[in-house]
Amino acid sequence: MLTNEIVKQKLIAKFGVQVTDFHEPYEMLTFEAPKEMNLKVLNFLYDDDELKFRFLTDLQAVHYPNQQGRELVVVYHLHNLADNIRIRFKVFTDIKTPDIYTATGLFSAANWMERETYDFFGVNFVGHPNLKRILNVDEMDYFPMRKEFPLEDQTRIDKDDDMFGRG
Repeated sequence: MLTNEIVKQKLIAKFGVQVTDFHEPYEMLTFEAPKEMNLKVLNFLYDDDELKFRFLTDLQAVHYPNQQGRELVVVYHLHNLADNIRIRFKVFTDIKTPDIYTATGLFSAANWMERETYDFFGVNFVGHPNLKRILNVDEMDYFPMRKEFPLEDQTRIDKDDDMFGRG
């Protein structure tokens, strides 16, 4: 039976110190690797006869504005359907060059997930067959899910702070 420890040991045996930060929040194995290795790691997880992580459950990004050089992280959630095990794989990138190789060649489901991640966070998935905005208008010159903007317009005068528990 496949366990988190077996997955971890196989990853370390294949990639050594390039895979790091192993932990298990809510019993889900989570780890990271350099962004240049995302396809190598994903292919290994997919192709290995014992690991069989062949279902991409989700792909999204998170913005950490205070982590210099690691402001954006792309998070892959993978599932081994045969053994019913899920893992989380993270690759960090700086916000100035948010280039990460596309996973669409391995997972067709990555196509729209990567487009959405590009649309909201500005991650450039290199090699994507149709990387363009999917939900926002093409004229947008910013990425709305980045934490660069205040949650509300501070100049509005039509809101009464007392009504929002701020008075």
